[in-house]
Amino acid sequence: MDIARAPDSETGETSDAPAPAEPSRPQPVAPAAPSLGGKVRSAARWSLINTVVLRLGNFATGIVLARFALGPAEWGVYGIAQTVLLVLLSANELGVGLAIVRWEGDARRFAPTVLTLSTLSSGLLYVALFAAAPTVAGLLGSPDAVGVLRVMCVCVLIDGVAQVPGGFLTREFAQGRRMVIDGLNFVLGTAVTLLLAFEGWGAMSFAVGAVVGNVVTLIGCALAAPGTLRFGWDSEQARALLRFGLPLAGASLLALAVVNVDTMVVGATLGNVSLGFYVLAFNISGWPVRIISEAARRVSFAGFSRLAGSPQALAQGFSRALGVLITGTVPLCVLLAGLAEPVIRLVYGTQWTPAAAALPWLMALGLIRIGAELAYDCLVAVGQRRSLFLVQGLWLVALVPVLLLAAHLGGIVGVSQGHVLVAGGLVVPVFLVALDRGGIGLGRIAKACAWPFLGGAVMAAIVLGLQPRFGDGRLALVAVGVIALAAYTVCVLPSRDFLRGVEPRRGRHRLVAPVPSAQQDMR
Repeated sequence: MDIARAPDSETGETSDAPAPAEPSRPQPVAPAAPSLGGKVRSAARWSLINTVVLRLGNFATGIVLARFALGPAEWGVYGIAQTVLLVLLSANELGVGLAIVRWEGDARRFAPTVLTLSTLSSGLLYVALFAAAPTVAGLLGSPDAVGVLRVMCVCVLIDGVAQVPGGFLTREFAQGRRMVIDGLNFVLGTAVTLLLAFEGWGAMSFAVGAVVGNVVTLIGCALAAPGTLRFGWDSEQARALLRFGLPLAGASLLALAVVNVDTMVVGATLGNVSLGFYVLAFNISGWPVRIISEAARRVSFAGFSRLAGSPQALAQGFSRALGVLITGTVPLCVLLAGLAEPVIRLVYGTQWTPAAAALPWLMALGLIRIGAELAYDCLVAVGQRRSLFLVQGLWLVALVPVLLLAAHLGGIVGVSQGHVLVAGGLVVPVFLVALDRGGIGLGRIAKACAWPFLGGAVMAAIVLGLQPRFGDGRLALVAVGVIALAAYTVCVLPSRDFLRGVEPRRGRHRLVAPVPSAQQDMR
């Protein structure tokens, strides 16, 4: 069970120039070289394969655990521990790890300082969590989660050390090597989780499995990026790295809080059983996000960073990347939303059917999250950190009171509806304004989303019209899905040239510049 996560371009310094005392400020990078497209496509291909294989494996593991080993209460405890872990991971290295990916030139000059900073900060975070675990678990309505929290959050320490070698793999678009590492993480971590779960360890089985898997990832990254686990310290480098990283860590912390505050609200107000149903529904809604968006995000930040010096190329790249992601995600979201109850009953069993009521709303939220995460990477790459703070801060401030009220009025369904209300009604418009200020206009975004949204509406009408007639059997669900997907394909055909990156020109087609995300090879 996996867990989640220069020489200045204007100075003309060469890679063998004397190393400066501190890493240079992130500067706009010149427009992408022709070789960038090949690197991105290769990395995107490996990243997609990696993500799909791992998510299918996690999906199968979750089915086994939910059917035969763990009940809603255990899933609720796991959800609390996972939420706390993700929040800590968002800030454990103070954002300095992104400097390994972002800066041009030889990042090994300041990598030892990055490693020291990230290790120290993650160690302090873990010590604080270990001491505060009883209080945190009590506030979140899950006093039984203390031990699970303390064990699972050991991953914070491991992740702090792994930031530098993992960052070099991302920087080099080495997603083939990363796939091997993540595969070993999954196999060993999942084996431990299953063994302990069937031995009666409950939610603790997730925690121990996560630690084992992350140890494997650390060892694998260190072997795949040799020489990067070297500690060092330079005060001037540290100050420059913190100036770069702290705003990003703050924005990342706000983003994780936005995604996970609902778990805290449900756990504190509705109890572990309701939280277990909600966590299951939320995890199902995350399938499209994890399979498609996660694969793209492993290359999108590095790619956007290389296009940041050319506003036109960046706008073109972002719109196409968004179009590809939305086109691939909409049909999954529509099918899971329209067939929520029969799918959950068929896959997980009748004891989990209360989760189905929340799933359609969470699928809408998942679709919004995909666009928001890509926009987040783009805004980071172009240096609009202030905009990120404002967007994420506004999102969180608006979300907390809405979710608290919604939980009391409508249970887990109310929480899901509150999420969509805030995200769609408030946050999406603010993100659009931020992107427009970064040179990505509303017209480009509308062009990327128009055909997929039309196809999604047609799919929804077909699913809602046919499912009551066909029934809930396996063959009936497959038939409804095939018909709906066929209709969706017809609807999005007019956008195929845009998604492939070709534009008509004097009766012929020309290939447009490569974009930094999952592209032709992914779709």
